[in-house]
Parts: sequence; C-alpha cells; structure tokens
Amino acid sequence: MIPPVKRKREHLDFNSLSKAISTAKSALQFFTVGVPIIRRGPKGEVHVDVPVMYTDFAIDKIHYDPRSKIPSPKGRPVRVYSDVNSQEIREIVEGILKESYIIEAAEFREPDDAWVIPVAWNKLIIMYVRVSHDGEELIPDYGLTKEVRRHVN
Repeated sequence: MIPPVKRKREHLDFNSLSKAISTAKSALQFFTVGVPIIRRGPKGEVHVDVPVMYTDFAIDKIHYDPRSKIPSPKGRPVRVYSDVNSQEIREIVEGILKESYIIEAAEFREPDDAWVIPVAWNKLIIMYVRVSHDGEELIPDYGLTKEVRRHVN
C-alpha cells in the first residue's frame, strides 16, 4: 500500500492564518446548540457533551458540568451522579455560546491540513473551530456529526 502524498508547505502563510481567524469569527454568530448527548455509565454516573452546530454539521462539542451549570474546559469532561434536564442544558449553553469569543491564535494540524482556532468563554477554552489551510472554509467534525444524527434519530 502506498502512503498518501502529503502537501509540503515551504513557509508559514500568515495571510491564511488571518483569514482562518476571520472565518471563525464570522461563523461564530451562526453556531447553534445541538441536542445534548447524555451518557450514563455502569455505576450511574452521567456525562454530558453539547454539540455545537453550523447548519447541519457539528463543529465541536462542549463538555458540560451539570453541578455548576457551566461548561467545563476542553479536556476536562465531568461525570456526576444526578439527573439532568436536557432542555435546561440546551438553554444554558445557548446563552454561553452567545458570550463566547474567538481567541486570536491558532495551531496547525497537519493530518487535517487545517487551522484550529480556540473558542473561549469566561477565560476557558471550551471548543475549537477547524478551518481549511487556506482560511476559507469551516471543517466540520464528521464523526461527531454522525453521532449527533444517531442520537437525535
């Protein structure tokens, strides 16, 4: 099997970086909150992820802390032993998403050939927006999109 050909970039393109940040900023106002994905573990623990949608595609998910009723920072999923209200979670995260902002910085992920722009709320990074290498298009999380569609149907 022949490995895929990787594009080799000779220099860092700051124009595409600026475009990527601008694209993420423009898109943020159109993000919506999807149906929370509530998982129950074998010991009764509950874990909540809230997908953030752009049109019909998931961009990323926000870890939600049902005890504090706020997002948990990226990389810190929360598990609780209590009941959760899906509609209440959705309403709270809608408000949080309106208060969220794009951090004017990025990392580049070679496997995706994309810029990754952090989104913050109250000084916490709560999600990421992936933008094409040229800074022009959002790149959905296709795996999460499939999960959202399975969860809703």
